[in-house]
Amino acid sequence: RYFLVGSNPAETKYRVLKIDRTEPKDLVVIDDKHVYTQQEVRELLGRLDLGNRTKIGQKGSSGLSRAVSAFGVVGFVRFLEGYYIVLITKRRKMADIGGHAIYKIEDTNMIYIPNDSVRVTHPDEARYLRIFQNVDLSSNFYFSYSYDLSHSLQYNLTVLRMPLETLKTETAQTRQESFDIFEDEGLSTQGGSGVFGICSKPYKKYVWNGKLLEAVKNTVHRDWLLYIIHGFCGQSKLLIYGRPIYVTLIARRSSKFAGTRFLKRGANCMGDVANEVETEQILYDASVMSFSAGSYSSYVQVRGSVPLYWSQDISTMMPKPPITLDQADPFAHVAALHFDQMLQRFGSPIIILNLVKEREKRKHERILSEELVAAVTYLNQFLPPEHAIIYIPWDMAKYTKSKLCNVLDRLNVIAESVVKKTGFFVNRPDSYCSILRPDEKWNELGGYVVSTGRLQTGVLRTNCVDCLDRTNTAQFMVGKCALAYQLYSLGLIDKPNLQFDTDAVRLFEELYEDHGDTLSLQYGGSQLVHRVKTYRKIAPWTQHSKDIMQTLSRYYSNAFSDADRQDSINLFLGVFKPTEGKPHLWELPTDFYLHHKNTLSLSQSRRSYTYWWTTGVLKHLPLPFDEVTCTENRHKLTVKKFHKYEEEIDIHNEFFRPYELSSFDETFCLAMTNSTRDFMPKNVGIDPSPFTVRKPDETGKSVLGNKSNREEAVLQRKTAASAPPPPSEEAVSSSSEDDSGTDKEDEGAVSQRSTPVKVTDTGDNTKITENVVQSTKDVYGVNLSDVPSEDDLAIYTRFVQLGQSQHKQDKSSQQFLNHHLDGVINLIPISSFSQDNIYEVQPPRADRKSIEIFHAHIQAGRGNMQPLGKDDFLMYRDYIRNRYM
Repeated sequence: RYFLVGSNPAETKYRVLKIDRTEPKDLVVIDDKHVYTQQEVRELLGRLDLGNRTKIGQKGSSGLSRAVSAFGVVGFVRFLEGYYIVLITKRRKMADIGGHAIYKIEDTNMIYIPNDSVRVTHPDEARYLRIFQNVDLSSNFYFSYSYDLSHSLQYNLTVLRMPLETLKTETAQTRQESFDIFEDEGLSTQGGSGVFGICSKPYKKYVWNGKLLEAVKNTVHRDWLLYIIHGFCGQSKLLIYGRPIYVTLIARRSSKFAGTRFLKRGANCMGDVANEVETEQILYDASVMSFSAGSYSSYVQVRGSVPLYWSQDISTMMPKPPITLDQADPFAHVAALHFDQMLQRFGSPIIILNLVKEREKRKHERILSEELVAAVTYLNQFLPPEHAIIYIPWDMAKYTKSKLCNVLDRLNVIAESVVKKTGFFVNRPDSYCSILRPDEKWNELGGYVVSTGRLQTGVLRTNCVDCLDRTNTAQFMVGKCALAYQLYSLGLIDKPNLQFDTDAVRLFEELYEDHGDTLSLQYGGSQLVHRVKTYRKIAPWTQHSKDIMQTLSRYYSNAFSDADRQDSINLFLGVFKPTEGKPHLWELPTDFYLHHKNTLSLSQSRRSYTYWWTTGVLKHLPLPFDEVTCTENRHKLTVKKFHKYEEEIDIHNEFFRPYELSSFDETFCLAMTNSTRDFMPKNVGIDPSPFTVRKPDETGKSVLGNKSNREEAVLQRKTAASAPPPPSEEAVSSSSEDDSGTDKEDEGAVSQRSTPVKVTDTGDNTKITENVVQSTKDVYGVNLSDVPSEDDLAIYTRFVQLGQSQHKQDKSSQQFLNHHLDGVINLIPISSFSQDNIYEVQPPRADRKSIEIFHAHIQAGRGNMQPLGKDDFLMYRDYIRNRYM
């Protein structure tokens, strides 16, 4: 059998799972639900080792050996033979939100569970295994031990601020053991030393290993369940005069109706759409970590295919296959299901920004626009006017071709109106300066204002045909507008406006480009073809050749490799389950019926065509139904009470890891993209504010004039994501079949530290030395005169003499003090000014007897005991007589 030993980061608490290997096709996992100390787990594994040896006392044939070390369990999967366990063996820290680390999976390991003696082989098992492993878990899958990535920051912090009475009743009702996604931020009880930890169920749509954990979800403790998301995660540091502000971008890709570009279009019968991604930008002041004390802000927007039954036939081998509507939907049944999901999660208003072409010689994209308008018009008939779905059509391609129109200016107007309607989330009330100096734009802002800050109500849903290039640029413009409001709400800028060509916007643009490239590769098979610079019309001429290459790459991927990727995704997400005696995955002519459940069985209950929303949703609008305090939502929460000094909820130890040896090279917050280092010009006299507009030739990246600096920049920023993270860690914490603490030293003995390499070119050395000497005008911004005047010199001389005279002390008074107060610390004033003073401190002097006692104590600690004298024996005899007689 396998023993899976898991520990907390400090390796003080352990849990043990026993996995039976004698069952050829069933999974038998036993969890004793007991928390072990390090000593107890060593003894347990020692006994197991001893009991499983072939001969007692024979060390050579040990019964217990370490199979693998891992950072977490992705899940368990079975094809036609027995079960496999999927483990995370390498991880890399990608972001930090309030002390909660977010990791990217770097490498995984699949281990076959049944023993070779009971294995029942099947000829197609290897093919299924290969298809399953086509889903590359090392590319853009993320997890966190203590933060719920499937929910937005607003949801997580709203749950945290639930009324205390509610939590008390929940604790009384629920005796189920769990731990909290935010235990360290728990709510203090009145006058007591306890804190409540709350844990919510993950949002299933964005969890990618839900099916893999289904087999053990109800049998093991929830500490073992590690939910992963797919999409993008990047973090950069915006330094505002030294104050660190972390800008984080998290994209969650939906696991429902997931797939590749031409094979997954429109929506399925459940209202889930293709290429649905929720993008959240989180801004917080990193100088204060805690969720309860820090300043946090977030803004969420969504992209997704047009929610209709439509598809494109790729068998014609055309670059743009014709769009066909597969089913008539006069009552907008699919769109109703989709917008009902959005009302539950985001509240109202739902704003649709439709970027598809409106004017075409041959009707192509316009088919989708006409159908979507009809669906939205139908659904809005039954909603109250104040909560109606807002539809904004805008032909972005037409405006791009026009020389008279600036695309981004028009997008900026749309972005302003959208952010004003939805508002954004911030966890602190409006600052006093916004009351003193009211801003017109700020006063018009929508959303929902509460005593603790603001809530975002409603969401922007952007779509074009593919939801890739045009959508990413539109989302960037809306995100840029929201970023200005977020910075203003945290008191970092005086007006909610941000301009292009500032360090802050350039940093944000780079994050969004990485985000767009990553999502485009996942769905379309290539990076973005049109970027923000393309629409600003400032892209270099070399960009056109790159665009052509990306278009070809996308076409090749769609034509040849997408079908295999789609099979892999269907198998990984559990949409297709291999069954003996039924057609194999590669034998299916289509996967249509796998994603449309109503093709296999008719639903017994039919939804209303007029009351198309879920019961209770309308009552709480504009607030999202998922975030209100009601009985249905309380069932999704588990509450546990902790002592406030408990190690499990200590955020300081969790973040700083004082029990680990760390080095500057591997510190994440130093390695991430930095606005000052990576974007600010290198000239000293330049305004250091990240909100100052720079000329194109003045930016931090273009100032790297000579070849050596350019090469150094390339070396330091050679990474796919925007934040260059530290080297990925090799797994040591969770282990299998052995004591998880013993081999750590051996594994970590050889560590490779990444140090920035500076490449220099001999030909440019003369240029570098010339640029070192700069005039005082360049350095300080003013011309300093050559020689100071005589009056200034006289004042300066007097100042120096005054300073020297303050250090002269009266020797006689000092000796007098030393003579009388020999054993007391002496504070000697350095200056004569009593109100603003600093002191010299002399260490206290110890007498000879005290020094002898101290030396004897040191020797006793080393095992060198001094012989006892007569006085010692008498003292000991008196002690025994008084104590026991």
